[in-house]
Amino acid sequence: MEENKYIEIVKVFSKLGFFAFGGPAAHIAMMEEEVVDKRQWMSKEEFLDLLGFTNLIPGPNSTEMAIILGHRRAGKWGLFLAGISFILPAMVIVMIIGHFYKLYGDLPRVQTILEYIKPVIVAIIVAALIKLFKTAIKDMSTFIVFCLSLLLVVFGASELTVLIVAAILLLLIKKDWNFKNYVIEPFSLSILFLTFLKIGLLLYGSGYVLLAFIQSEFVDKLQVLTQVQMIDAISVGEFTPGPVFTTATFIGYLLFDIPGALVATVGIFLPSFLLVLILAPLFSKLKQSNTFSKMLIGINAAALALMANVTIQLGQNIFVEWYFILIFFISLLGILKYKINSAFFILGGILLGLFL
Repeated sequence: MEENKYIEIVKVFSKLGFFAFGGPAAHIAMMEEEVVDKRQWMSKEEFLDLLGFTNLIPGPNSTEMAIILGHRRAGKWGLFLAGISFILPAMVIVMIIGHFYKLYGDLPRVQTILEYIKPVIVAIIVAALIKLFKTAIKDMSTFIVFCLSLLLVVFGASELTVLIVAAILLLLIKKDWNFKNYVIEPFSLSILFLTFLKIGLLLYGSGYVLLAFIQSEFVDKLQVLTQVQMIDAISVGEFTPGPVFTTATFIGYLLFDIPGALVATVGIFLPSFLLVLILAPLFSKLKQSNTFSKMLIGINAAALALMANVTIQLGQNIFVEWYFILIFFISLLGILKYKINSAFFILGGILLGLFL
């Protein structure tokens, strides 16, 4: 029985590692489709609670979501299997791209393919928002928190700020009142590892925050990457399936080939495994607290607002051409009404980008 769970975890998260394009919001939408709708590992409410938990800790949200879903399904071994299965396909793909990038110094057709995938990504996120909205938005107070969170993030508030404000606000609404310094030394694998370990431990937020960290650490301070290489590294992380943080794999490969790719990948993802392993049992206990449960409801509403903001940002770029709009509506209809696996639409977007 346990072995079947382990095999199932490897199958689910390996597939996501190969087909989950579009960044954390899209990854989480595809995870919800797999583990809630298709396999019924948990309820929508439980899924949202775990999403709220991952938003509270630093590191890549979708990778941490994979890790905690694995832990929820099959304990510690499930945690490691889910995380590794989700990361490994993307890591291998990025290493292959890194090899050809070092040979030719270019990323051919990446932008074209990405343009045709984006309408599908927006459809996947919108479908997940529709399915999760009724579960997360329980009453007028959570709807107010959702709207306020969306306004805050649209006007530039950081994701962590939005989550904290949402948690405190809902707690107040529902409360029952009774009345930098660097050591200069030759750049090495150990410095590469420690730099990405620090990023993995401290980073909150999106790929744009990762871009700022890489600019600061690798371009400005260590001066081992050029501006062009940094932009290309982020592009590869965004374009390839699986975690966006495999940007680290690409940078590691550019600097030290395969050993660098492995060291950088372990460095940036290790904190996520350790944080979930340490904090998941504590989260289960905290959920029993009435105060924390109320705060979590606010965090869940804010998490949906963050996903909605990603949808708005992506949508601005795709709702300009009739064929992108057509791809969006076909994908949305297929996912919501006909329950077609979103991976097929992703594959269709890739093929359109390659041949049109």
